[in-house]
Amino acid sequence: MKRPIQHGRRGFLLLEMILALGVFGIAATGFAVALHRMAAAAQMAQSELRITRILDSALDETLSLPVLEEGELSSSVGDTGIELKTSVTLLDKLENDEGQLLQEMFAIKVEAKWYAEGQWKRRDVETWRYGRMYQP
Repeated sequence: MKRPIQHGRRGFLLLEMILALGVFGIAATGFAVALHRMAAAAQMAQSELRITRILDSALDETLSLPVLEEGELSSSVGDTGIELKTSVTLLDKLENDEGQLLQEMFAIKVEAKWYAEGQWKRRDVETWRYGRMYQP
């Protein structure tokens, strides 16, 4: 007696292989897009941190001057393309809670301006300081 021939599946069909490759391609594309977006976000965060450090440094430099005088100072930060403008303004009508006039209070503002991603960007920091703070 002859045995019936069994037609079992011994391998994948060509269609199954194409579908598997398509699913793998979609997953790989999604992964590559996610990596690219993460890299762009990391670069943007690094750029923001760099600008923040530059602004803080310029503000600290102005705050540590022994004598403050009203005026503006413009400078650039090396070859980074970042332009800084530091302005010191006397606050002549500043009063405390009791209505007393505060003498020799200065507003210090540092603005950074740079060109990135096809447009001009701008950030600034500002604080106040008593004019005689570091005088002997």
